[in-house]
Amino acid sequence: MTTTYDAIVIGAGQAGPALAGRLTTAGRKVALIERKLFGGTCVNTGCMPTKTLVASAYAAHLARRGGDYGVLIDAPVRIDMKTVKARADKVIHDARGNVEKWLGGMAGLTVIRGHARFVAPREIEVNGERIGAEQIFINVGGRAFVPDMPGVDDVDFLTNTGILTLDEVPRHLVVVGGSYIGLEFGQMYRRFGAEVTIVEKGPRLIAREDEDISTAVREILEREGITIRTQAECISFTPRGDGVEVGVDCTSGAPTVVGSHVLLAVGRKPNTDDLGLEAAGIATDPRGYITVDDRLQTNAPGVWAMGDCNGRGAFTHTAYNDYEIIAANLLDGQDRSLAARVPGYALYIDPPLGRAGLSETEARKTSRPLLVSKRPMTRVGRAVEKGETQGFMKVVADAETKRILGAAILGTNGDEAIHGVLDMMSADAPYPELQWAVPIHPTVSELIPTLLGDMKPAA
Repeated sequence: MTTTYDAIVIGAGQAGPALAGRLTTAGRKVALIERKLFGGTCVNTGCMPTKTLVASAYAAHLARRGGDYGVLIDAPVRIDMKTVKARADKVIHDARGNVEKWLGGMAGLTVIRGHARFVAPREIEVNGERIGAEQIFINVGGRAFVPDMPGVDDVDFLTNTGILTLDEVPRHLVVVGGSYIGLEFGQMYRRFGAEVTIVEKGPRLIAREDEDISTAVREILEREGITIRTQAECISFTPRGDGVEVGVDCTSGAPTVVGSHVLLAVGRKPNTDDLGLEAAGIATDPRGYITVDDRLQTNAPGVWAMGDCNGRGAFTHTAYNDYEIIAANLLDGQDRSLAARVPGYALYIDPPLGRAGLSETEARKTSRPLLVSKRPMTRVGRAVEKGETQGFMKVVADAETKRILGAAILGTNGDEAIHGVLDMMSADAPYPELQWAVPIHPTVSELIPTLLGDMKPAA
């Protein structure tokens, strides 16, 4: 016997609960299925706990710099990692509890704890029972990707999930992967007092960014005492006493690094391999991401996919926007599409990188005539006053349409200041309009009109 609902939501990450709320408010009978932790990656192993740890690491860093501001701390700065972890755990617990409470009080919603698998088109089996609906929404997220590197199965290693359980500072943390997750944890644990080595297979860090950003980020991290090993062509692992020997095979430097802990931060994979998608005829790409169109619909009628599992965005804010697009189209009579979304994200090292739209490298590949402007953060009064002048800001625009194609702010408050540019891009307004804004002094954003006023043809 199959129990029928109007809609089924699989996964209680960032998009699923919000969509369940809209659907039940519209009078739909909805089932939401979650096999493990409510709140998804962001709440449990992603944004919220990691940014809580970043805040603790920043406090330690600022305390060590007290003398620069005339604040004298006589005793050395010490880290109570158990308290640091407890603070992050509380953030997780409170946020997850709020999601559970919200869903538990939602009229018209049945919450089912268990693992969902498709057994037929628009039919799910969970806990040995079958349920069906005309509309099914998949929001199952992703997890750390563990590559098949030599010796990886012979050693203990951490992922972004496991590292959150540490209640002591590693003696030497070796981070394999020089991109967003790896760099954030690397700087964080360096500030907690660990020796840190970052190992990257490619020739530079965060390869998707422009080379000038990669170079500046490397300089920021090395200034704090982090060792960077790039061009690690053959990474391997060997148990070594109470630690792990990591073979790096770099073009220069020692061939191995011995760490007390190893963090694998080499990418993510979708949680789609055990959903029984083939039973419903739902297509995936070669990496396992569910294929969707610009309105988040899969190739299977009545099935949509939201968030990390669809490969159209790897962030909390893009997952939530997936929900907004689906809700607007199904419940509000609108015609919203991923095509209108301006990509934006941040790298939460300190100082952070805020990114909107295309990189300069990507913009040059379009063959459009370009205008480019770049300013160091040493020109920003707020950065000078805070004593945090590392980084720069850059913007790229179409010379003919005067539309901003992309921008980056690597510097203090860059993750916030970038939103002025994101708003202009979302509004499809020409950049001279932003030149006539009157930003507040002293802020990081106040330099953006000046930056735009100095646009020059790309060399």
